[in-house]
Amino acid sequence: MVKPTKKPEKGKDAKGPKEQIVAQNRSAPYNYHILEKLEAGLVLHGTEVKALREGKANIRDAYVDFKPSGAYLVNAHIAQYMPGGPWNHEPLGNRKLLLHKREIYKFSGRTESKGLTVIPLRVYFRNGIAKVEIALAQGKKSWDRRQDERTKEARREAEQAMRRNRRR
Repeated sequence: MVKPTKKPEKGKDAKGPKEQIVAQNRSAPYNYHILEKLEAGLVLHGTEVKALREGKANIRDAYVDFKPSGAYLVNAHIAQYMPGGPWNHEPLGNRKLLLHKREIYKFSGRTESKGLTVIPLRVYFRNGIAKVEIALAQGKKSWDRRQDERTKEARREAEQAMRRNRRR
């Protein structure tokens, strides 16, 4: 008697969301205090999606701009897709973010009133759909950065001391 084999689960029926990270802004926690995070969809052209799937994106200098027509990801570099030919996209074009109106109003109001900024933290594919994680952030001063370095160094030294003591 042959046992029936289970087919691998795909799409929305899968056990957990499948994420493929394309680009990360690793300097964001160093330069900003992250106050609040939010996930947004991206409006992309075909060649932009193909370039993202190849991992050719840079969001280090990117930020979110709020206009009357919605929220836009500005200064995010998505390299051109080489086989795209004449249908290629602009590498530094503005890309619209898909957010609910209340989320747009909330973030845009907080950026105008308190001097905060909205930055992208990472771009990824979740179940085949391009998403960007944006964060409401406040810029750090140089003394904030130095304090963070001190706390990191102290934590690192404590962990190393604990590791050394465990070996004995």
